[in-house]
Amino acid sequence: MTKAQYLSKNTVQTLESKLKELKSLRPISPTILNKIREQFQIEMAYNSNAIEGNSLTLKETFWVIQEGLTIKEKPLKDHLEAKNHKEALEFLYELTDSKKQNTVSEHLIRELHHLVVQDSQRDIAGKYRDGDVYISGADHKPPSHIEVPIKMGELMKWLNDNKNKYHIVELVALLHHKMVNIHPFWDGNGRVSRLVMNILILNAGYPLAVILKNDRKRYYRVLSLADKGEYKPICEFVAQAVIRSLNIYLRVLNPTTSKNKQLISLEELSKNSPYSAAYLRKLATQGKVEATKDGRNWLSTKESLKNYIDSLK
Repeated sequence: MTKAQYLSKNTVQTLESKLKELKSLRPISPTILNKIREQFQIEMAYNSNAIEGNSLTLKETFWVIQEGLTIKEKPLKDHLEAKNHKEALEFLYELTDSKKQNTVSEHLIRELHHLVVQDSQRDIAGKYRDGDVYISGADHKPPSHIEVPIKMGELMKWLNDNKNKYHIVELVALLHHKMVNIHPFWDGNGRVSRLVMNILILNAGYPLAVILKNDRKRYYRVLSLADKGEYKPICEFVAQAVIRSLNIYLRVLNPTTSKNKQLISLEELSKNSPYSAAYLRKLATQGKVEATKDGRNWLSTKESLKNYIDSLK
């Protein structure tokens, strides 16, 4: 196993132990697997699009994708983005289910971009931008459009040269940051970068990692810190998204858990502990105490807190 450079020891242990538990429950019944994947498809399409400004709610995204409904007073573009994202995810699952060694390439990235914007912005689908861009509110200025093909080629080389240097979750977090930094397309960069990240996550046996809309401010903050060379926050951030997905899978596949393993709010957990809920949240975001998010709320277990306290001894 590659030694982690940016993830805490506790985070790595959590990732590996939960992945091991998930593998022990495989193969998963096709009926159950399709049901979980359907949930993740809706959630991923909603959150990934919402981060970029799509106005559909989670329930509306479900109606558009699963029922084919049109939401009154919501833009056509938002409907098309939801449908296109579902198609891109289906392609992603088809790719990773094939059990072949899926190499992330420029061709694959452009193919994903085409799927993501094919109906909403057909004229730019699958094409690198042909002009310069400025990201509002960000200190980082993406490279000139002339440099984009060169930078993307360098990114693919970096990925190939470093695939065994980092823990897989670190690798995908760094890849994601590097790709959004290049900003290769006129639009859809975030959505495509999160899809590309998930190809490698799924290949490694983990479930789809979803960056939540509620975490948008923190997401932009860790990307900004990575611009300055601080990579630990974005690696921990992506790891928490992976752990959250692992927890969802394990709850569905193995619902019988001991009392100490039941997820409870940090407020509840703080009652019989030496720490406040605010401090537990800080420990959670740093990956020192295993925790997951449900909407805006952080959840953890008595066992996770005990493991942290024991580690201090």
